[in-house]
Amino acid sequence: MHTPTATAAVIDTARPASLLLWRLLALVYDFFPALALWMLLGALFTAGYAFGHAARDNIAPFSALQWVLWACCWAVTGLYAVESWRRGGQTLGMRPWRLQVVGPDGTAPTRRQLWLRYAVGTLSVLLGGLGLWWALIDRQRLTWYDRASGTRLRRIPR
Repeated sequence: MHTPTATAAVIDTARPASLLLWRLLALVYDFFPALALWMLLGALFTAGYAFGHAARDNIAPFSALQWVLWACCWAVTGLYAVESWRRGGQTLGMRPWRLQVVGPDGTAPTRRQLWLRYAVGTLSVLLGGLGLWWALIDRQRLTWYDRASGTRLRRIPR
């Protein structure tokens, strides 16, 4: 496993479009473990709801229970991302592309920084990925969540 040092180059020297492509590919890969977690939570919520109600009832759309389910899905996805970033700087989707989240000096970021990265990243996704596309015009190729959290994405050399 590669661990960043304080002298590691934090800003990737790749072209902005290719770094954006790697970020997008990592997001696509990470969708599948997140989907598995959502399906597990959905099954648990449905089983719990069916236990207390008639077996053929579903959780009503836009009900309080459905909002709790969405909040739990967001939280469990955050736990997956933050703990993956804490244990080596990579999620499963980042490994094939050799991407790693590091602090501004190349060291491991704090949990607070990582949760902030996840929260701002969520906002970016809700806004059609605007925070991600921002990296195309940013001089340092940083996204909103990179800037807000004080973290950076770097490419690990082969």
